[in-house]
Amino acid sequence: MLTDVTCRNSACPADKARVRLNDGGGLYLEVAPNGSRRWFWKYYFGGKEKRLALGHYTEAGSKKVSVSLKDAREARDDARKLLRNGTDPTQKRQLDKLTRQAVAGITFEAVARELHATKHSGWSPRYAARWIERMEKDLFPWIGSLPLQDITAPLLLHTLRRIENRGAHETAHTLRQTAGQVFRYGIATGRCERNPAPDLHGALKPIVVKHMAAVLDPSGATALMRAIVAYEGQPLTRAALELSALLFQRPGNIRQMEWSEVDLDKALWTIPAAKMKRTVHGKVNGRPHLVPLAKRAVAILRELHPLSRHGRYVFPSLLTGERCMSENTLRTALRRMGYTNDEMTPHGFRAMARTILVEQLNVNPDVIEAQLAHGKSGPLGAAYDRAEFMAQRRAMMQQWADYLEGLRTGRPETDKPRTRRRGRIVGADFAR
Repeated sequence: MLTDVTCRNSACPADKARVRLNDGGGLYLEVAPNGSRRWFWKYYFGGKEKRLALGHYTEAGSKKVSVSLKDAREARDDARKLLRNGTDPTQKRQLDKLTRQAVAGITFEAVARELHATKHSGWSPRYAARWIERMEKDLFPWIGSLPLQDITAPLLLHTLRRIENRGAHETAHTLRQTAGQVFRYGIATGRCERNPAPDLHGALKPIVVKHMAAVLDPSGATALMRAIVAYEGQPLTRAALELSALLFQRPGNIRQMEWSEVDLDKALWTIPAAKMKRTVHGKVNGRPHLVPLAKRAVAILRELHPLSRHGRYVFPSLLTGERCMSENTLRTALRRMGYTNDEMTPHGFRAMARTILVEQLNVNPDVIEAQLAHGKSGPLGAAYDRAEFMAQRRAMMQQWADYLEGLRTGRPETDKPRTRRRGRIVGADFAR
């Protein structure tokens, strides 16, 4: 019988491959020349001699005991029980290992990461990164290790309630949908049979939608345009604010406008598809977005040309011309002009144009939506041809510029609503 002292002091001569120290009942300690000491149990199954590894007493180069003599004897006794019941301990261990590997492949986290690896190339980099970040923060710690088929609707709801309790109601709703993607993928790949996410419809606290702040009436637009003209900050910032009002494109597109995209002679700004808010397929295969430039917009750009023509961007960063203007520049300028974040934002110029063009100038909403680069709903979907509205959009952009100029200078006739006559809009060719 071995003792702990014997085990600790055991050694193997350098001229031998190994030394075995027997403890009894088939248990022995195998000592190697490099200092490694391993427990084995020798037994017979089906008339054949076999041995079962029970772990290291100490590993090579270490004096720390991993599996003590007591632990090794208990492991031997457990294996004996299996043998007495007709089970081969070695085969049982291999089966358990395969079972653990199989279970590991059907956990929520494993399936979610597999889905992410499969789909992320078709998603935008930002969406793909945000998708997995949300999972790692809010779902994996709680249900990530559970087999997909064991996750019920109440369990998923309990996990989403944790997110709600910190006030992130929109995130909770988003993750319900994201979890549903994982379960649908699990069903398709045979890892589970049903998706519990739809069962939670109506179970989460509703989202209170808060639209981006914007000026939506003529009097507010008048004050805003006059405040822009009176802005005493950087000329590039003032020009970016006015062009935001004139062109009502997304703030990111305004900031990233490049001189190579602007044709002043043709009064046209061509935004590449890759810069638009679209799917990866749309960014790669879609058409560029065309923005007709009113006379005032062309004049502003001609004034800016000497200031930034030597660089890539129309609105370069104030710190380095290698980058475009910061996303906070226009927001900060609006704050300096006295507009709080609840009154007006850079994105609000789009809502201002959309609202006033319809309510005050009676412009066809389809023409406005085309200019806003909003995807068309309905059966036509992405097949909708925006180019068919180019003539109307060019006329609309000039009418909008004239309207804003009228508000700024106080010409009353530009503040009067247009009237419809036999399906046409008086003063402009905007037939539906």
